[in-house]
Amino acid sequence: MTSRAQDTRARLRAAALAVVREKGVGGASARTIAAAAGVNQALIFYHFASVSELIEAASDEAVAARVALYREAFTDVASLSDLLAIARRVHDQERQAGSMTVMAQIMAGAQTDPVLARAARHALASWTDEVDQVLRRVLATSPVGPAIDGAGLAQLVSAAFVGIELYHGADPEAADLAFSTLERLNHLVAAIEDLGPTAQRAIRLAGSRVSRKPTPRAPASERVGYRPPGPAD
Repeated sequence: MTSRAQDTRARLRAAALAVVREKGVGGASARTIAAAAGVNQALIFYHFASVSELIEAASDEAVAARVALYREAFTDVASLSDLLAIARRVHDQERQAGSMTVMAQIMAGAQTDPVLARAARHALASWTDEVDQVLRRVLATSPVGPAIDGAGLAQLVSAAFVGIELYHGADPEAADLAFSTLERLNHLVAAIEDLGPTAQRAIRLAGSRVSRKPTPRAPASERVGYRPPGPAD
């Protein structure tokens, strides 16, 4: 690809993000994006085939850049408390950058557009993978680790984070309350992590019992005392 073509694609991606951020997915037409990029709208279909694929490419690039921005901080996380601190930082910075506005619009469009649905899944997976790596490392040494499914918690953390971000657009006070509640739970986890070795061993033992899968219940016909229903029933 020539440098001129690369420049055109980059300008189109940047313009697509700006238009989605300012006008929403509904306002992101080929004409509007091309005008913002300062190019002929025919170039959108030459380089990306459709407006949705342009938005997807712009989103994928932006998500990769934003995740990379926090990767070093994620690497330095040594506890669940650290992870929550990073989450708060991501919340503040990504909201200021307008990233969550774009994400909210793409998720809204994903309800009816399979290309935007793919973009939304990619964005969520990118953040979840980072959180999952952190949780695997942190939970390995945490006394609450045996009771928690790291992969499931990573999904929950990502879902909660996105939910809070979307909530913030409609009700900032409720979003702040949700974060405050997470911080209080974090204080509880921090207190558990500060307990002595004996108490931590007891918590690990209790956690391992909680994490055991329950024995599947036998079908009704195999249970002792089972009587098939008759006409009188």
